[in-house]
Amino acid sequence: MHADDATAPPPAAGTADSCAVVWDDAFAQYDFGPYHPMSPVRLTLTRDLARAAGLLDRPGVTVIDAPVASQEQLASVHDAAYIEAVRRASAPHDLATDDELIAYGIGGDDVPAFLGMHEASARIAGGSLAAIDAILTGSVRRAVNVAGGMHHARPGRASGFCVYNDAAIAIRHALDAGEQRVLYADVDVHHGDGVETALWDEPRAITLSVHESGEHLFPGTGFVQDTGGQKAPGSAINLPLPPRTDADGWVRAIRATVPALARAIRPNLLVTQHGADTHRVDPLADFTVSLEAQREVMILMREIAEEVCEGRWLALGGGGYAVVDVVPRSWAHLIAVATGEPVDPDEPLPQAYLDADARVREAHGLSLDPAMRTFGEGRPLAVRDWEAGFDPEDPLDRAVQATRRAVFPEWGLDPFHD
Repeated sequence: MHADDATAPPPAAGTADSCAVVWDDAFAQYDFGPYHPMSPVRLTLTRDLARAAGLLDRPGVTVIDAPVASQEQLASVHDAAYIEAVRRASAPHDLATDDELIAYGIGGDDVPAFLGMHEASARIAGGSLAAIDAILTGSVRRAVNVAGGMHHARPGRASGFCVYNDAAIAIRHALDAGEQRVLYADVDVHHGDGVETALWDEPRAITLSVHESGEHLFPGTGFVQDTGGQKAPGSAINLPLPPRTDADGWVRAIRATVPALARAIRPNLLVTQHGADTHRVDPLADFTVSLEAQREVMILMREIAEEVCEGRWLALGGGGYAVVDVVPRSWAHLIAVATGEPVDPDEPLPQAYLDADARVREAHGLSLDPAMRTFGEGRPLAVRDWEAGFDPEDPLDRAVQATRRAVFPEWGLDPFHD
């Protein structure tokens, strides 16, 4: 892959502040049960907070429905036998057939079967397709689907709480519609393995994942040497970071890699995944990132989209298992950044949200940390930019430099200088 392979971005779509936000109350039907970490309450609370903060009423914002993706659309990424297995898991079935479903990753504690699984999962994919179509038709420049980002689902297997890979399906749809080059940037704490796998041999799609190293965390993949298939060398970029990476280090790593690569790749469309599980209180991972840092990276992604692809940007949700304290605030920031001005982290949460939130939490037996009553945490960033120098004694700096050395030359970049 080389920077000069790309064509120029298409004309600007929509108006400067136009944004589609995907929402459907049926998103809450993607529900693995009361004891599963991925509670749909995180989506409901995100919607409630975005609404209470007035984000959905901003000029140029359109709330769009999420249709159920068709068999043909799902089959652009997923095997027919797998889709049929999901359909079987969706209906009442004899427990004796569960062994057959396990072969497709369905069952057990990871992706337990539930009634309506196919439709609920296909609706999330349909939401990301609707968002992509809003951008492709020029009605908006940006779109957000916080229910999306199901980045672990593989062509023939469910994985990591993910059934259908809406990100890969949406990217494939964009390519089939004529997009010349799409950059997928994934900042979830877990490697975006399913998207990488689905697009491994697709030279028009570049997947870039920043995550906790697979040596320490599920799914055990996403190493520096994984750089794409034979038909698409250099199209997969991985930045595995050490456990306990903090907010400043996380932002430093992303600033040291993503902007330069995006400028060299020159995509026509940017798709990003913003799993909130990088956060310091998330129960399923080991980073110590703050809401302020997540917000900073969201702003960076919008700036990259505006610089390299005329603002054309689809932002997705993803992981995040501190479902009351973190996810709603993190993704409210994402919606704010996509729809206009970012929200000040020191701004108090709207009382209307706190009141509604209390009712939702009571119904689900959840509690809110009393200290978490603003959009941020009072943890301002103090990021040391890469230009300030590389520290060979720092495990994070070594990880960043390993990725720069592995992938920058492929895109005509000097790994030692920006």
